[in-house]
Amino acid sequence: QVQLVESGGGLVQPGGSLRLSCAASGSIFSINAMGWYRQAPGKQRELVAAITSGGSTNYADSVKGRFTISRDNAKNTVYLQMNSLKPEDTAVYYCKSFRLGYGHEYDYWGQGTQVTVSS
Repeated sequence: QVQLVESGGGLVQPGGSLRLSCAASGSIFSINAMGWYRQAPGKQRELVAAITSGGSTNYADSVKGRFTISRDNAKNTVYLQMNSLKPEDTAVYYCKSFRLGYGHEYDYWGQGTQVTVSS
């Protein structure tokens, strides 16, 4: 079992930056892939960025060059550095832990943290 707790969301002006953190409980963090998803009102939840246990990353086209995902296995924490924020980045951001090649029963989700980009 993995428990995830997100933090770092808030209100920021366009062009500003935020860093989201997701702290995972348990001793199996290092073998899990981690992802950040977001969901705006009335829209489908979408993948923003993901990182494997080996450190490989991928990003949604809409955030490439602006967002960076990273992980610190010693701290059981994954981060999402968000720069050059735009109003369209406004959403609830969710942290996900999963295992490549396994079923959804190995997926865990955080409670979400609100990011609002507005002047």
